[in-house]
Amino acid sequence: MRGSLPLLALCLVPALVAAPPKAVPHGLDLSGMDRSVAPGDDFFSYANGAWVKRTEIPADRGSYGVGREVADLTDRRTAALIQAAAASKAPAGSELRKIGDFYTSFMAEKAIDKKGLSPLRPTFQAIGAIQGRQDLARYLGTTLRADVDVLNATQYHTANFLGLWVAQDLDDPTRYAPFLLQGGLGLPERSYYLDPSEGMAAVRIQYTTHVAAMLKLAGLSNALERASAVVDLETRMAKAHLGREESGDVQKGNNHWTRAELTAKAPGLDWEAFFAAAGLTKSQVFVVWQPGAVTGLSALTAEVPLGVWRDYLTFHAIQHWAPVLPKAVADQSFAFYGKVLSGASKPLDRWKTGVALANQALGEAVGKAYVAKYFPPSEKARAERMVSNIKEAFRIRIEHLDWMSPATKAKALAKLDALKVGVGYPDRWRDYRGLKVTAGDAFGNLQRAERFEYERNLAKLGQPIDRTEWVMNPQLVNAVNLPVMNALNFPAAILQPPFFDPKRSMVMDYGAIGAVIGHEISHSFDDSGSLFDASGKLENWWTPEDLKHFQASADQLVRQFDAYEPFPGLHIKGRQTLGENIADVAGLAAAYDAYRLSLKGKEAPMVQGLTGDQQFFLSYAQSWREKTREPLLRQQILTDGHAPASFRPSTVRNLDAWYAAFGVKPGQTLYLAPADRVKIW
Repeated sequence: MRGSLPLLALCLVPALVAAPPKAVPHGLDLSGMDRSVAPGDDFFSYANGAWVKRTEIPADRGSYGVGREVADLTDRRTAALIQAAAASKAPAGSELRKIGDFYTSFMAEKAIDKKGLSPLRPTFQAIGAIQGRQDLARYLGTTLRADVDVLNATQYHTANFLGLWVAQDLDDPTRYAPFLLQGGLGLPERSYYLDPSEGMAAVRIQYTTHVAAMLKLAGLSNALERASAVVDLETRMAKAHLGREESGDVQKGNNHWTRAELTAKAPGLDWEAFFAAAGLTKSQVFVVWQPGAVTGLSALTAEVPLGVWRDYLTFHAIQHWAPVLPKAVADQSFAFYGKVLSGASKPLDRWKTGVALANQALGEAVGKAYVAKYFPPSEKARAERMVSNIKEAFRIRIEHLDWMSPATKAKALAKLDALKVGVGYPDRWRDYRGLKVTAGDAFGNLQRAERFEYERNLAKLGQPIDRTEWVMNPQLVNAVNLPVMNALNFPAAILQPPFFDPKRSMVMDYGAIGAVIGHEISHSFDDSGSLFDASGKLENWWTPEDLKHFQASADQLVRQFDAYEPFPGLHIKGRQTLGENIADVAGLAAAYDAYRLSLKGKEAPMVQGLTGDQQFFLSYAQSWREKTREPLLRQQILTDGHAPASFRPSTVRNLDAWYAAFGVKPGQTLYLAPADRVKIW
């Protein structure tokens, strides 16, 4: 996927949202290239160098690129749809009325300021009532939520003690299982607490200052002293946490613990009180994804003074709800998460946050309106044809693998045949009748929406697996592979120019959205996806010899990415990004084959003075056009399963056709001898 998922916004601001979008050029951006750079030395700069030099990252962003341009256009369109819903006077209780009331309530900033922190009073009272360890367990249980990102972390951040993920059981694909995930940290990842470097030490000082400022806003005295104790608690949590790379190991994460085993293996937390408060009284078995972390976090609930826990929970409560609290709280949240961690110099315009929150709360209701206006059936059909072509190209690649045994090939082909691909939007829309939205209650609306989503996930337990469910809204510029469901989602919003454009050469579409489609298909066969069979069961379907060959090729790709060094001494983590890198290599190769197959042996016509192969590879490189501020880029390298965007076009060095297309020669930086070019699928 282009972003990251764990295994896993009444016409109040027309001048802001009605600004006309930039004209999207139909074809390659030749003016954005830097032809002074040899493509064999730096293909990203060759394709995008002039654009990088002339482009400024917006003040409210930590990064900017073609994906953000498309997302901004989509957000403006979505905002207009939401405003129309607000102005429509739709019947009370209807989806359109809920969308409009949710958005306009959030946009009423003066009304939110007037309420102050009064919406948090019940929360603060509940925290103050924690006088014993069982009380603490009950309160922590009430904070358990479906493990999803609330908002882009450049603006806000939320951290619950544990996260819940309800998904198909890895051992039994006929049932849902509750997965427990490590949580509790206010900083992005454990290394932010434990890395002794000067830069990380400075971030920790600024974080402590931020925690103190939030505690002061919550009305607590001795805020700095109490903030230091909160950060110390989070540091102890971080020591228990697994790192990003370890957390991505599916086999290490598949730990089924009964309720009794949780009490025995993770003593400290009153698990029965925790689960009762979380609404999980009927679940008898949990998948504990990071067992060491769960054990360590549980122990801290018995060891750390209750006063520190109360301060910790107070901080995270005000931080969690910052988007719908007075401006002083939202500004303080941005001062750390936006400025310090991402390098942005101003917050997002309020309407943008409003769109993001509306998408979070009523995403498929908003998406239904979006696709009705912006995703015609003709584009859905065209995308489905491209998916079919790329799947066929992938099939041919599997059939012609000279290193894979017939038995493993048969399993791989069965998995490809069973792959469910959703294009544009789900087959069945989500039902929001149970979500209450009240005009003028921004805090309550967001709180109820979050609870609604949590209870929607809980309701899956004990029910048949729904293989039609989507995890992405149609108006999201992204795509995803769901290994446990053996399914893909390609939202409507990514199926638009410049990724997917009926007014340009078809070859360019194969290089851009075709590579994305190939990437997501390939995730079913990357280092994690290849562990699941056609039904989504975690099961080894490889012969020992085939698996050994696959792992050797994967190790070769790990070394290739380990060698990239965005900052002195800070390398890309080849193992951490392996799944995405495998999908890039295999997906680009499948998209290339599909483009060639679609021409039935003919050569693509010259367009913009470029051959078909040059169009294909340049389109791929320009689809990863992005600039990122240093703080955010460092955060991505430490925490993200994807390599930075500017390094992903270097994937081309593993495809033989790229060398011929651009005359790449030995001695150039990206040149790889044929034996060193990674060919996994």
